[in-house]
Amino acid sequence: MAKARTRGARALVWLVVLIAGLTGANFAAVQWGGGSWAPQLALDLEGGTQIVLEPRLAEGASVSQEQLDQAVAIIRQRVDASGISETEITTQGGSNIVVALPGEPDAATMQRIQASAKMEFRPVLAAAAANAPGTTPTPTPIDPEAEAPGTPENPWDQAWITPELQAEFDAFMCENVDPTVVADPDQPLITCSADDSARYILGPVSVDGANIDDATVSAATNSQGQATGGWGVNLELNGEGPANFEAVTRAITNLPEPQNQFAVVLDAAVLMPITSNAIITDGNAQITGGFGQEDAQSLADQLRFGALPVSFQVQSNETISPTLGASQLQAGLIAGLIGLLLVIGYSVFQYRALGVVVIFSLAVAAVLSYLVVTFLSSTEGYRLSLAGIAGLVISIGITADSFIVYFERIRDELREGKHLTTALETGWKRAFRTILVSDAVSFLAAVILFLLSVGNVRGFAYTLGITTFIDIIVVALFTHPLLRVLSRTRFFSSGHPLSGLDPQALGAVYRGRAKFREPAFAGKGATSAKEAQRRQTIAERKAADATTGKES
Repeated sequence: MAKARTRGARALVWLVVLIAGLTGANFAAVQWGGGSWAPQLALDLEGGTQIVLEPRLAEGASVSQEQLDQAVAIIRQRVDASGISETEITTQGGSNIVVALPGEPDAATMQRIQASAKMEFRPVLAAAAANAPGTTPTPTPIDPEAEAPGTPENPWDQAWITPELQAEFDAFMCENVDPTVVADPDQPLITCSADDSARYILGPVSVDGANIDDATVSAATNSQGQATGGWGVNLELNGEGPANFEAVTRAITNLPEPQNQFAVVLDAAVLMPITSNAIITDGNAQITGGFGQEDAQSLADQLRFGALPVSFQVQSNETISPTLGASQLQAGLIAGLIGLLLVIGYSVFQYRALGVVVIFSLAVAAVLSYLVVTFLSSTEGYRLSLAGIAGLVISIGITADSFIVYFERIRDELREGKHLTTALETGWKRAFRTILVSDAVSFLAAVILFLLSVGNVRGFAYTLGITTFIDIIVVALFTHPLLRVLSRTRFFSSGHPLSGLDPQALGAVYRGRAKFREPAFAGKGATSAKEAQRRQTIAERKAADATTGKES
């Protein structure tokens, strides 16, 4: 008994440590991570930004539904990678894509959404600093004895640079880059870097973005595999990508700068020029360039999700109001409160003083859920939607179900005549297995729903999974330890009628040391025939029926 009490006290201490740890984590997120003590709200409750993307197509061309669906999936991956949840991405009019983001997205997220063109790798044929606005470009002198360029044989062939192309490059201003123009993949391209600091002549596309299988971030290493202290982007190619990548790196690796570079092009702008230091034969390469971790992750996301089947441009960008608003949120919270009161009322009616344990356990579960959701909102970009609130409301029933299983197990043990302490431990062992199985099924359903759904449904699955896991913590670290502590009190150990654990009221048969309760008959240990029948065992009922038959 003493060991059980010690274990109960130790579990309560661990619960306090857990709550303190979550509180400290939220405090750190608020002080140094720009977080908040309140969860961020999703689009349906707070409003946000709506971006309409329209496809850039050649005259007379059209976008198929398959291409549109693929583009929606890729854009959704991009947005999810930025850490923003509860985003709505839909199609409009059979050609446009509507992206609705909660709150006010930062510049990096807007860039990821707006930079929704097809990713390309083009070899660098020439590079120069950008022409300053308002200045007269200096033309490149042409050697009159130079031979006329021949027919280009490959994307990195200098024969692409004709006198006409060179003159256009000399006069090109970065402010003239038009992201709405779909560049011909088989022709050279004059463009600028994304920050308008440099201009380039690029050869035709040598590796298509559709051949990018994955792009991840890791510590940058040199050719000997030693860490250089920076960050790199690990690129994996599939399909024709490895062969094309090997061909371009084999051709340009030993060329002078800038001909030893190829450019990552997105939305007609050069994300960055990459210097080829080695011949890549297996389609796996590491891109380095003095990246910080955030910059490397941004480039990796753009590479990984940049292979859109159709290029898009931003048609409109506007702020939208909440679709549900405060009234719907209030209605959802009222529904949750009503459900909570019904659960508490039933618990008090059915289990008497044990209902107090239910109330405190639900309070602990609410505190843990709030701290976890708030922490995830501050650090992972999670936003609470009305569907997420529905998941929290449903968790009340899941937690109450665990209490009922545990309490009924204890009462079953008391009906068999066991002492409260023994009934408590035996009932816990049997009940906890049942609770684990039940919560495992709920958690598995939440995981599957989260993986297979999108939008607000994922928010419901997210909160349902979190609260299901919290239910196990509350039952193991609070409900059972609290009952261990209460079992030491005279009120519960003596089986007070209001305790909910009165052996006589439960109809216990065995009363300790070979003492059984007196058979319950009307007028003997019972106030009425109906009450006597309720408290009789099966054997007593048979005996009563036999006696009644003889008398008649």
